[in-house]
Amino acid sequence: MVQKMLFFCLFVCYLGFAQQDAQYTQYMYNTININPAYAGSRGVMSVFGLYRNQWVGMDGAPVTDAFSVNTPLGIRSFGMGVSFVGDRIGPSVSYNSAIDLSYTISLSDSYKMAFGLKGSVQNFTLEASKLNPSNNYDPSLFSIRNTYSTNIGSGLYIHSAKNYVGISIPNIFQTKRYSDNEMVVYQEKYTFYGIGGFVFDITPDIKYKPAFLVKIVQGAPIQCDVSSNVLLYEKFVLGAAWRWNATMSFLTGFQVTDGLYIGYGYDLETTKLNNYNSGSHEIFMRWEWNKKQSRIVSPRFF
Repeated sequence: MVQKMLFFCLFVCYLGFAQQDAQYTQYMYNTININPAYAGSRGVMSVFGLYRNQWVGMDGAPVTDAFSVNTPLGIRSFGMGVSFVGDRIGPSVSYNSAIDLSYTISLSDSYKMAFGLKGSVQNFTLEASKLNPSNNYDPSLFSIRNTYSTNIGSGLYIHSAKNYVGISIPNIFQTKRYSDNEMVVYQEKYTFYGIGGFVFDITPDIKYKPAFLVKIVQGAPIQCDVSSNVLLYEKFVLGAAWRWNATMSFLTGFQVTDGLYIGYGYDLETTKLNNYNSGSHEIFMRWEWNKKQSRIVSPRFF
């Protein structure tokens, strides 16, 4: 079942032909932000922090900060997570806070399926002082203010010790910012995500995992990321990723201790945009706490 879903999603990727908004290069470690059903799936408390500096050298290029905590609850089969994402793109600044709840059932001895719900609050600001208007006395500039909105999302996540697949809609409702009858400055679109990955044991000391992420935004072309990572001796990760019609990425990571993992990714544009920036950098840290002081059984890839 999982294999069929993976091949279907990869076929959908092939039909996509352009990129939408930038997304995380190391999406396989940052699943909680897009799929609430992931909450608690690793069986331990997981703390995650990420910093992304995109298109270095371009004025107003995106800068993203992400932080999350998710854990299984004492109540059987439930999980919970909280997350915070800050995005700065040109004159716009947005902050999103969310809480995730999941419920897991067993499909078989190997597979589990989790259902998730997300509730979020977003603050969006357009900093008029960073604009260069033709008329500095335009009264509409002085009416711009912070706006808040709430949203809900849902997700489904199927996983075993060796593979996973999931679908989600983090924001079900569309939200318009600074709009009138003729113009919308910013509108949050309906977005669908599909994710999946497999872990193969090449040797006792070498594991290989291909993974994918599909992003479908209402009224826009499909965006697809495909990655390939190798885990060596349960310590070192080396890999590469490809974003359809947009970037090539190089990934690396190191398991510092049983609980602490750090990773780095570098994106190189494959479009004409490469002439105007020196690439994108992404660094993250994941710390996991197991009160039983035993090794985490699930693969460290996800």
